[in-house]
Amino acid sequence: MPRFLTAALILVATSAFAAPRVATDIAPVHSLASQVMEGVGAPDLILPVGASPHAYSMRPSEAAALQEADIVFWIGEGLTPWLERSLENLSGEAIKVELLKVESAQFLSFREDARFEAHDDDHHEGHGSGHAAGGRKDEKHGDEDHANHKDDVDRKDHAHEENHAHEENHANDEHAGHDHDGLDPHAWLDPEIAKRWLDVMAAALAEADPANEAAYAINSAKAKARIDATSASVAVQLGPVRGAQYIVFHDAYQYFERHFDIPAFGAIALSDASKPGPARIAEIRDYVKHNRIICVFTEPQFNSGVVEAAFEGTGVKTGVLDPMGAALTPGPAFYSDLLAGLAATMADCLSN
Repeated sequence: MPRFLTAALILVATSAFAAPRVATDIAPVHSLASQVMEGVGAPDLILPVGASPHAYSMRPSEAAALQEADIVFWIGEGLTPWLERSLENLSGEAIKVELLKVESAQFLSFREDARFEAHDDDHHEGHGSGHAAGGRKDEKHGDEDHANHKDDVDRKDHAHEENHAHEENHANDEHAGHDHDGLDPHAWLDPEIAKRWLDVMAAALAEADPANEAAYAINSAKAKARIDATSASVAVQLGPVRGAQYIVFHDAYQYFERHFDIPAFGAIALSDASKPGPARIAEIRDYVKHNRIICVFTEPQFNSGVVEAAFEGTGVKTGVLDPMGAALTPGPAFYSDLLAGLAATMADCLSN
């Protein structure tokens, strides 16, 4: 058989079993896909590390990767609204897996109050006061009625002040880039959700590439074991500071908080795409002064000097958290490095 014909047959055979072209939106998703595809292929990353997910103009190479993709794994419109139209225009024939629509994953809604547990605390306090008042009513009926009336007036005045402050916060917070209604898209920070996504990725890849189904399944199992090991290490690291109160820059960490049982006290801004208004900063500063807040976390893209100036004189420490891992290198190790980095920063700032 002529040598050129042999080479041509080899080329055809190789292309027939080539791995699907895969595009991913952000580095955490790229990391998970990279682990599932290890030894078979490598996904493309559309959004560069450090770029804002809320508004981005793709470079020609990134648009080409999206256009050539057989499968696209992306978080969803809630994180990258600009990507939805690009998917329609450039990836019409591709399999599109929107990870925020994966079934059996417990997603969370946004929290918009400056203090996350404000409503729960108010409810419990009011409930307790009601029972106490009921126990005293027979002894001093007249005095109790007067006290209850005064409490009602005080509560209404307080509620009016809180509503006014809440409205002022919304008026001053400059929303830009994404809607803060509906589901919180930062679900990659929950290791259990990430493990569920690994299975979904393996299944999608196997459907498009049955020849490598076993490899995808094995890689998914290995990736889940790696996440479990990282989670166990993070839990140990956070153990000594669990229960410490802290403030985050914006509400991006509640999946991490839920999984590792280390809840934040509140947030400075509604999102990383909005600028906190003076009323919201004043509200958070007041909480810091009157509660045992140990650390206030800012983020790399936000001027930490503003936070430091806002909380000057309160004695609170400051740290830098990054849910997107802007300082990390994309690839298979990225996801575990991201979780470990968040834990290390928290443990350092929350320790006495």
